[in-house]
Amino acid sequence: MTKITTIEDIEWDVRSVVTVGTFDGIHKGHQALMHRLVQTAKREDARSIVVSFDPHPRSIIHAGADGIRLLTTLKERNSVLSQLGVDLLCVIPFTRDFSLQSAEEFVVNSLVKTIGLSHFVIGYDHHFGKNRDGNAILLQQIGKEHGFDVEIVSKKEMGDTTISSTTIRNALEQNGDVVFAAQLLGRSYSFEGIVIHGDERGRTIGFPTANIRPDNPDKLIPKEGIYAVRVSVMGDAFLGMMNIGHRPTFDGKQQSIEVNIFDFEKSIYGQNIRIEPVQRIRDEKKFTNIDALKSQLHQDREECLRILGRASI
Repeated sequence: MTKITTIEDIEWDVRSVVTVGTFDGIHKGHQALMHRLVQTAKREDARSIVVSFDPHPRSIIHAGADGIRLLTTLKERNSVLSQLGVDLLCVIPFTRDFSLQSAEEFVVNSLVKTIGLSHFVIGYDHHFGKNRDGNAILLQQIGKEHGFDVEIVSKKEMGDTTISSTTIRNALEQNGDVVFAAQLLGRSYSFEGIVIHGDERGRTIGFPTANIRPDNPDKLIPKEGIYAVRVSVMGDAFLGMMNIGHRPTFDGKQQSIEVNIFDFEKSIYGQNIRIEPVQRIRDEKKFTNIDALKSQLHQDREECLRILGRASI
């Protein structure tokens, strides 16, 4: 289990193999770097440390612009890092003042003097510090002066696509392409939330839904539409279909997230629920009457069951 700590609480130890970044998504490119980090730490009998930031640096540096939507919350990042065998996740609060440090000031003050550092693992294109002046070349220069080695991990590609958080974010936000996103992430995209009360219209037409309020307002929710999903709630796994949108047939004003869990009748208000969108099947649309909506929902259910690999019932 990866221990999570802050820069104020971490114990100094020169036997530390470190990498630094936001690592939103912990996608396959990040995972290649983490594998190298863990391997190097084991070889050197050192601790492996991921230094990350909260909130996302872009939300501070570009304050006032449209907020960035997270592929992974801090909790989710920690969970994935645990699976990859990382020892410590050290979180640095990202503020405007912190962003004004030069790359060298950050490395010396936060890493060398505060955490301890024998080996730095960095991605091929990683930049950091004020004006993003820090890079592998600068790190190697600082390393010679302060006694740590630098290892550069090459880029990770899938076909002609360079794997990046931005590519994944665009796939989800612009196209709802959860299949492509999962390929780049190396796992299904997911989000969590709390089941809240809705207007219960779904129940009256034979398709009761769980209305979900995401547990982090900055978490990226895929493009509006209908999705086949896997659902985890109350310790059990289910199949279902999800609507993200404004329910135009009922003249909905605010965006909602509703999940119809197949073969499920329990009351789960107030429960935490985890959703894994498996595939987007269509756009949301307005129907002329309730019967037309019900007919489409039956078709959607059959399509979702087919996608999810389960016989129709």
